[in-house]
Amino acid sequence: MDAKLFGQQSSKVTQLADLISQAISMREFLEGDSLPSINELSRRYGVSRDTVFKAFSDLRERGIIDSTPRKGYFVTGQVTNVLLLLDQYTPFKEMLYNSFAKHLPVNYKVDLLFHQYNERLFSTIVRESVGKYNKYVVMNFDNERFSASLNKISPARLLLLDFGKFEKERYSYVCQDFDESFYGALQRLDDRFSSYRKFVFLFPSSLKHPQSSKDYFFRFCQDYNLSGSVEEDVENLKVEKDTAYLAIKQQDVVKVVKQGRLAGLKCGRDFGLLAYNDIPSYEVIDEGITALTIDWQQMGNEVARFVLDNAVVQKYLPTEVRLRNSL
Repeated sequence: MDAKLFGQQSSKVTQLADLISQAISMREFLEGDSLPSINELSRRYGVSRDTVFKAFSDLRERGIIDSTPRKGYFVTGQVTNVLLLLDQYTPFKEMLYNSFAKHLPVNYKVDLLFHQYNERLFSTIVRESVGKYNKYVVMNFDNERFSASLNKISPARLLLLDFGKFEKERYSYVCQDFDESFYGALQRLDDRFSSYRKFVFLFPSSLKHPQSSKDYFFRFCQDYNLSGSVEEDVENLKVEKDTAYLAIKQQDVVKVVKQGRLAGLKCGRDFGLLAYNDIPSYEVIDEGITALTIDWQQMGNEVARFVLDNAVVQKYLPTEVRLRNSL
């Protein structure tokens, strides 16, 4: 274990426990190996003996280390450290995380980070994580290209999530299909769209969503004789009668419902509304919002299979329709 300065982001006890856990996961200490003494670690890291004792106690409760009068503290089991790097927080990402985490034994530690679609932050997180984790589960920065910074990670340790319209056969992945599968989901709703004269795709210019979805949206409108348009200026949206709206962002779903009410229109009767990626609140908002979505719990299950079983996972999840009263 290399000595390093402690930061302010968490307690010294937590940081020291994480440091020891990381050393075990990187096999600096194998099962049965003795760990440095409390006095030695206290001197090495400039912390109190009590801090070291509490860090050891935390690892002991997790079944990672134990102690005997003759051996001191020693390693009882292997630790697996996992980096889960997602783009940004959303309720469906929480479903993914919860589904994944519930499968993990206590000797698995997950660091959950978000890159917020900041490419510089993404590259920094990846660069500083290399060699610190047994497994890397990453939502790539771009749907159209593999991020070069990920080349530093062994393909056997890396699982790509969500985005992936690029060559990735050397890697494990669980992705959405924002093109054909998106089109197919709209097709399954064709009878519902017969009630509308227009179909509007709310796609703000700042939206980090694959641009290719627009092409398949227009293809659907052409194939099913709908007047289709893409609206970037969602802030000034005026909801119109006999028009169906497709919203990706949760706040845009809410905006359409509110603007419809202001215009005296009822969602599902006077206009239609379709959301992208289902969340629990869509079941109850305005008598239910129809959603196109993958199964985020299934994605979490696939992540667990990759991490726990060292399984090679290469899968596109189907886009499902959750039909409710808004369309």
